[in-house]
Amino acid sequence: MQKHMNRMTALALVIAVMLLAACKKTHGTQDTEHPAEVKKVEGTELSRVTLSEKAMQRIDLKTDLVREQRVSRSASPQKVVPYSSLIYDPQGQCWIYTCPQPRTFVRHKVEVDYIEGDLAVLKDGPPIGTVIASVGVAELYGTEFKVGH
Repeated sequence: MQKHMNRMTALALVIAVMLLAACKKTHGTQDTEHPAEVKKVEGTELSRVTLSEKAMQRIDLKTDLVREQRVSRSASPQKVVPYSSLIYDPQGQCWIYTCPQPRTFVRHKVEVDYIEGDLAVLKDGPPIGTVIASVGVAELYGTEFKVGH
């Protein structure tokens, strides 16, 4: 009987070791790509945020252009951006994120004249034709300032 108990104990230990080994993390299969890289833009207080392709997909980031468009309050075309591209900092300054290279974004200060529907009419901002983030702007801001990390 004692021999049988020793065998059962040994078998239980072997099974426990095998189960624990199955729970071990394997470093070779982990995704080591960082979702974003943030680097200071030399000579400024701004940062350049570069996202991985996977991060772009996860936050469903979309881009648009700074456009010139007729709006109801003006007879001449005005510089406009999607309202969704705006973000305000804690000091009340208004910003958009320009996209100078694919997957790379830099905050750019803008001055909004007024909002018309889903457009922001700008008094001052980047040149017409500049690529900007229009969806995922809050996520870019959070990444730049490490909000939620």
